Parts: sequence; structure tokens; C-alpha cells
Amino acid sequence: MAAVSETITREYFELNGFLVRQHRKHIPRTRTGEDDIDFFVFNPQAETREGVPPFVLETRDLRFIERAIVVVKGWHTETFGSGLLAATPKIFRFVEPKVFLRAARAFGQDGMPLKVLVVPALPQSQEARDQSVALLRSKGVDAVILFRSILANLIERTEVNRNYQQSDLLQVIRIFKNYDFFKEPQLELFKTRARRR
Repeated sequence: MAAVSETITREYFELNGFLVRQHRKHIPRTRTGEDDIDFFVFNPQAETREGVPPFVLETRDLRFIERAIVVVKGWHTETFGSGLLAATPKIFRFVEPKVFLRAARAFGQDGMPLKVLVVPALPQSQEARDQSVALLRSKGVDAVILFRSILANLIERTEVNRNYQQSDLLQVIRIFKNYDFFKEPQLELFKTRARRR
């Protein structure tokens, strides 16, 4: 599942104008903390943001990111609540100073990259969500992107009448859209009630 989640994330960044470099294509016999970094992303046309960026990034926020280290946790049946985060310290290996500084050298001296974690979901309740965000921030994570945002953007931007020969993922989305498996989002202003007989 990790390879699929990484492919989806890579396509997302590339579709939004980023240059993406995979940290390592092979799986070493001995794992080190460095192995947890999935991508280095660079936006050659990054814009300057006024104010503080949000912690949970949406696609519209990507244009303000110049460089980032991205870690993908494609545990699609999990919600990243404070309990899971506290019980799984390996999630945070990529933000440890030794690992992060070694990875940051890939970008040269032009500034420190953001530390971005891609996760399936955060808790629904505001209190639990705030606890998770506080824990992630306290560990050194700069931002989170939810898979729902990634998938929604990929589906929205894939055109039915375009051939995505270089991307199997976008080609599959295109085929699903062509056969109406993905519907356009609709705004329901007036719900119709079932008539009584």
C-alpha cells in the first residue's frame, strides 16, 4: 500500500507544478531514520504568503510552499488521533535533527524546507483534532496534507478528453470519469422529500 500512496502523492505534487525527487528507490537491508523521508519537493514558482500558513494544507496553499520534505503515511484505515500518534513514535523520525538536517542538505543553503506529513485523516471532533495538531506541532511537523484533499484534486484536475500516457494513475482516473464513476460535486439547495401515498 505504501507504493500506491506514494505514487498518488507524487502525482499530486507534480500536477501542482512541483519538481519531485524521491529520496530512495530501493529498500535497504538495514533501515535508518533517514529512510522515512519519501520525497523532496520544490516549487520553482512559489509565491510569497502574507501571514501564517495553515497547519492543515489544502491544494490552494501549495502555491506558497517553495520546498518541503514529505513523508507519506498511507494507513488508510487509521485516523491520526493523539492516541495513535503517541503510540507510534516512528512517525516522527524524519523530524529528528540529525535526519532532518541531513535531508535538508539536498536543498542547499537557500533556506530550510517545510516538514510535511501526508495522512489519511485527522479526528472529526474539534477537541480531538486540536489535540492531534498540537502533538504534531510539538514534535516538529510543520504541516499536514490529508489524502482526501489529494484525491479530490487529482480527480478534479483529470480531464476525460486528455490522454495521460505518462501516468497510469491519471489514466485510470480518466477512465473512471469517462464511465461516470466519479460525479461532479453538486450543491443541494433544495432536497426533495419522498412523497407520501
